[in-house]
Amino acid sequence: MTETLDALAAGRAVEETYKRYLKTLLAPRDPALSAAFDRAIDATTALTKGPLLELTPPYEPGASVADLVRERVLGSGMLTLGSGIEVDRPLYRHQEQAIRKAVAGRNLVVSTGTGSGKTESFLYPILNSLLAERDAGTLGPGVRAILLYPMNALANDQVARLRDLLADAPDITFGRYTGETKERDREALAAFTGAHARGPLPNELLSREQMRATPPHILLTNYAMLEYLLLRPKDVELFEGPHAGHWRFIALDEAHVYDGAQGAEVALLLRRLRGRVAPEVGLQCIATSASLDGSTRELQGEEATAFARNLFDAPFEYVDGEPQREDLVRAHRVVAPAEVTWELTPQELLALADAGRVDADRLQTERHIVELRRSLAEGPVGAAVLAGALWPGDARRSNLLDALVALGARRGVDGGPLSCRRDITCSSARRRVRTSASPMPDPMCCCRGTRSTRTRAARCSSSAPVSAAARCISPVPPARGRSDVLRPGRVGGGGALVGAHRRRR
Repeated sequence: MTETLDALAAGRAVEETYKRYLKTLLAPRDPALSAAFDRAIDATTALTKGPLLELTPPYEPGASVADLVRERVLGSGMLTLGSGIEVDRPLYRHQEQAIRKAVAGRNLVVSTGTGSGKTESFLYPILNSLLAERDAGTLGPGVRAILLYPMNALANDQVARLRDLLADAPDITFGRYTGETKERDREALAAFTGAHARGPLPNELLSREQMRATPPHILLTNYAMLEYLLLRPKDVELFEGPHAGHWRFIALDEAHVYDGAQGAEVALLLRRLRGRVAPEVGLQCIATSASLDGSTRELQGEEATAFARNLFDAPFEYVDGEPQREDLVRAHRVVAPAEVTWELTPQELLALADAGRVDADRLQTERHIVELRRSLAEGPVGAAVLAGALWPGDARRSNLLDALVALGARRGVDGGPLSCRRDITCSSARRRVRTSASPMPDPMCCCRGTRSTRTRAARCSSSAPVSAAARCISPVPPARGRSDVLRPGRVGGGGALVGAHRRRR
């Protein structure tokens, strides 16, 4: 069994370590003053904020790929991708909605959380279109879709995903064209074999020479490199010539970074691209982001589609109440039961936290778990406040809250984790934060912790908890002059494309 991080204990460890550091750094020489200083440090709660607990309910399941094939939403070619796609596994409902809209030809904004499967929302429709061309015998060389990323690391991750998806589809080619892409075939092959245990797929184009000679069906790049590709005569074959005229999709990942001056530059770049490759016909535009939230939920649809309309110069609309005219896809969360049917005593809770397996369905209606969900419905709450509300006057309340959170890491009677519907995988991502509290890993995950106010926020692909916190925000020293409100700073940074030569391409 994979070990899990006790996030509340880790948060206390951070606080204790920081206090020990202060005692060592500022130790007065006078014994009486030193003892008084140590007591003040131990007693204060002003040095740290948190930990905070936050719930993220699981995403609502939808139809599977096999179901969509049976409905003829997707073509039967999707079933030939082998192990790359689990065709019988239910998609999330928002993935299903995005696929249906994209296959119908709608321009689309997918604004769902990190780890919610946004990639599949645009990649499956693109693959479906390519497989249809293959089956019709019209799939020759030439770019059909460009996947545009703000940085090379994201493009590299997507290439790895495409290798898994297209291992059994050698007719569909793909290539990553960035500043890291080697010019000649021999150099590119040597770089690939040096970094991977196995050789490249026959349908992965590794070098710039290959991509100019036979442009890949799926081209991955970043916006700075796209600027160069549109300017350089030697890259003209990607856009013009015998393999031109097949462009159909533009997929823009992490769309929220394209604001301000950078957003204006990228908007003009996309207009130049469309004028170059499809001046007479419209390209289908898809934008994804985890944080296009809008000023309010009621205005999110109008604001997100207006943003996409300005960015792509393409039609996006959002008419509330008319699903066929809603070009924003949002996440749908499972609504947990609000009814209380039974209650655990403190002794039973402490014992249950140590049990190897638990009855997850029955715990859904336990009083403390229902009250925890209610308390966290409006956002994160401090662990101390939450423990006091759930077990007022009980000296063991901190341990009881630890036990309640620990239940989220246990396995249910069916062998699956109590708090999510699928296995959890984690990664770390750096984020600028203006706050006095920093995101710590999910209590069900083995992720790295945080450091200072510039943090590593744990990102989990877990569906999220039923009974406990999905994420803990660990105590760290308060930022000077800041409140205890968590306010992520702008991600991505500014700058115009005219300075692209100074950027990572």
